[in-house]
Amino acid sequence: MKTKLHIFKIVAKHLSFTKAAEQLFVSQPAVSKAIKNLEEEYKTTLFIRKRNSIELTTEGKSFLLYTNKILAIYSEMDEQFLHKKERFPEFISFGVSTTLSNYIIPKVIAKFRVQFPQTKFEIISDNSANIEELILNDEIDFGITEGSVTNTKLHFEKFIKDEIVLVTNFNNNSFKKGNIDIETLQKIPIIEREKGSGTKDIIDSFLKDNNIKRLNSVVSLNSTEAIKNYLYHSDDYALLSINAINNDLVNNKLKIIDINSSGIERWFYFVKRTGYQSSKIEYFEKFIRHSYNF
Repeated sequence: MKTKLHIFKIVAKHLSFTKAAEQLFVSQPAVSKAIKNLEEEYKTTLFIRKRNSIELTTEGKSFLLYTNKILAIYSEMDEQFLHKKERFPEFISFGVSTTLSNYIIPKVIAKFRVQFPQTKFEIISDNSANIEELILNDEIDFGITEGSVTNTKLHFEKFIKDEIVLVTNFNNNSFKKGNIDIETLQKIPIIEREKGSGTKDIIDSFLKDNNIKRLNSVVSLNSTEAIKNYLYHSDDYALLSINAINNDLVNNKLKIIDINSSGIERWFYFVKRTGYQSSKIEYFEKFIRHSYNF
């Protein structure tokens, strides 16, 4: 029951069986079966299936309230009776690409230390290329980076999915419809990340796939925060992680301009040396997956 309720919660969050399956690392039929079983068990319809989307029914919304309460109790039980026996080392050092270190990992570490206050951390924040180099040089045991290279000396395992979106100053009204085509994307002034950035690598792959030789790059900066601070004072544009701009969207500082018929998606990966085994890393990866609600 716990597993089916968790699946329902994730489907309700994304309103998509496909996205829920991706987050849960299970097949879409498995997700559909879990929802069908719940509907049969409780003799109710939880979702309205439309042609290209789903939405919660009124009963589904009520069911979600109970689901959240039940899963919260399950979580408390796990921490009280299961996790108390787990032993973590007193010190963990690992590398994280800059997007993750600024917007995702800090809240996970904070939650971890509530449960395991004896553990201290050293988190190295750098672009993906440098983090991977530190792993190869045995300076750190593992990392979490953007994208996956083809180096056979490194092993990559999917963590969470991300989306790169085109953003600009909230008050920039150049495109009142809120969207542009690929041709226009090549003309507008773009602020980009530095070479070696995982974000830049993903964008370069997107450009190659769409037969775009280059964008109209006017400034290159070495962090997402620097780019955002630039955009607060400019009507230029940038391609940034959706995770990096949530607060800016809420506070009307930045806005998204959709690119017609195109999306830029990527995965964040756990990365370690090929063949490297560590119970410490396995425990910590498990905790991060459990704690981060993407």
